[in-house]
Formats: sequence, C-alpha cells, structure tokens
Amino acid sequence: LAYLIYTSGSTGRPKGVAITQGNAVAFLHWALATYSPEELKGVLAATSLNFDLSVFELFAPLSSGGAVVVARNALHLAELPTASEVTLINTVPSAMAQLVRLGAVPVGVRVINLAGEALPDTLAKQVYGLSSVRKLYNLYGPSEDTTYSTGSLVGREEVPLIGRPLPATRAYVLDAALQPVPVGVAGELYLAGEGQARGYLLRPDLTAERFVPEPYGPPGGRMYRTGDRVRYREDGRLEYLGRVDFQVKVRGFRIELGEVEAALRKAPGIKDAVVVAKGEAADKRLVAYVVAKAGETLEAEALKVQLRQGLPEYMVPSVLMVLEALPLNANGKVDRKALPEPEAPQSGSTYLAPRTT
Repeated sequence: LAYLIYTSGSTGRPKGVAITQGNAVAFLHWALATYSPEELKGVLAATSLNFDLSVFELFAPLSSGGAVVVARNALHLAELPTASEVTLINTVPSAMAQLVRLGAVPVGVRVINLAGEALPDTLAKQVYGLSSVRKLYNLYGPSEDTTYSTGSLVGREEVPLIGRPLPATRAYVLDAALQPVPVGVAGELYLAGEGQARGYLLRPDLTAERFVPEPYGPPGGRMYRTGDRVRYREDGRLEYLGRVDFQVKVRGFRIELGEVEAALRKAPGIKDAVVVAKGEAADKRLVAYVVAKAGETLEAEALKVQLRQGLPEYMVPSVLMVLEALPLNANGKVDRKALPEPEAPQSGSTYLAPRTT
C-alpha cells in the first residue's frame, strides 16, 4: 500500500481508496515521460492533501529533481515570495479561472494542468492568452484510478476534450449491459490497467459493486465503473458529457445537467455556469447559476432566447441567478451545496442582479 485517500464525497459518502505502490509508480512513469525536467522545475503545491491532485504536485517534481513550491491556497499565489519559481500549475478549472481573473499567474509558468471539473473552452482561450503559457493539459481521472486516467494537450483553437487513455490505462465506453457502444454514442466510462486501486478500505461490498470483472482485457482483470458519461470521437479521443447521476427528470423529461451548463457557457456574456434541479416531483425545476464576464450585464429573457436556439424548451432553466463567483469547496471544486436558494420566479425582462454567496 502506498497511501489511502478519501474521495471528496461530491458523489456520495466519502470512501477510503487504497492506492498501491505499483499504482503510484505507473502514475509517475507517465508524468516523467510527459513533462520535461524544465517543466517540472517548480511545481505549485497548493491542493489539499486529501485531494489526489496533490499526488502530482508533490511527487512528479521530486521524481524529476525539481522543486515543490508550497502555497496555502492557489488564490494567494501572487503573494507568495517564491511565486517567480513556479513553472507548472496543476489545479481545477474553477481555481484557474480565479487566478486568471486576478491576474495572479506568474510569468514563469509554462504549463497548466487542469483536472477535477469540466474545462470550459472560454477558460482554455483565456489560459492561452497568458503570454508565458506554452501548454495546457486537460486531464481526467477518479481517485480509484490513481489521479489521472486520460489526458489531452489542448490546442490553442480546440474545444477541450479529456483525450486518450494514458499508456497504462484501458478505457471502455459501455452500455447498461456492459457492451461497447459505437463511436459517437454516449455510454458509461469504465477504466482498467496499472492505475486501478486495490479497492475501498473495509468496504468489500462497495469494492465488488464498483470494481467489476473486465470482459475485454487479460483473464482475471477488473475494471472500475466511473459513473461518468462519455463518448469516443472519430479521432479516438474521449469527450466528457457529465455524471450519470447528474441526469434528472423534470416534468417527465430526462435532462443531462452538463448539457445545459455547456450551452450556458457558450452564451455571450457568460463566464461560467452551474445548473441544479430544485424541488420535488411535479414542482421540480431547473435553476441556473451564472457568472458574468467583466463589464457584462445579463438579462433573463434574452439569455433564455439564446438557450432556446440550441436546447429544447424543457431544458431551459426556469430561474437564472447571477453570482459574482461560484462557491468553491476546500479542493477548489464548485460547491453545489453552497449555492444560494433561488428567489421568486422572474418576469420575462427582469435584469438579474449580482448575488454574493
């Protein structure tokens, strides 16, 4: 056993994930093959140790002869005396968006790793707008598969995808019967390979439920059921579509919240967005929380008209709330539980006043 790490609990009760030394070594082999010693010369370590992004921040630079630049919080990077030594930032998109907004990315940073949340294409463009940044990686992986499982070096004009499986990882997109789905068709992502954890500490029942036999790999192999919806593109890269358990039913229609969020992020004037379902049964409705770009004023009905151009009416949120920033948890991810309760339903042309959380 190398270490025990507990999941963030964003998809359920926290569970202790047992990572073996073999898992950790395979992960570090990938890191050293992907990043040069110059890129790992000064890696910012600002992620809480209970979040597995910290594994990369600590051990990738040390394995390469680089330095770990420790900060209490990534958002305080500009105040760090050693900020000029940072060459690589490894964080979640929510925190990176704040760093960009604050103008707090040091000029020595050459590489940005973003993981843990969906990467909006607007943020990717903002990152490449920083003069010093040469590479932006969009990385994906659950704790149960040792931090990162797939990755993509995002091109300057590309829509971010979670990319291809890492060399020691096998990725399957399967339907409910565990049969592979065609290219372009959505399914649940299953992961196998050298990064797969031993299982959950003292939870044999849950281990058996989430780590299932691998029918398409070596005899006796297992694969991890991620609970994430993805699809393979024609070029062999994976596109992240959202959580299986982020599907909700509103007025009889099954809705993927991630699709609504993606449509909102493409709307003019919107910097970021989160959509949740509020209420019970017949009273359930979609509530959107949006962050406006600097200097922009958002108007409810105009935004809904924009959404209707790409979404059916039942997927258009009935309530839209503007926040100055989305609330973040200790790991830098969006804290959906901390979102404010919606106000009374809005009239058609009511302006949405900014709200703080």
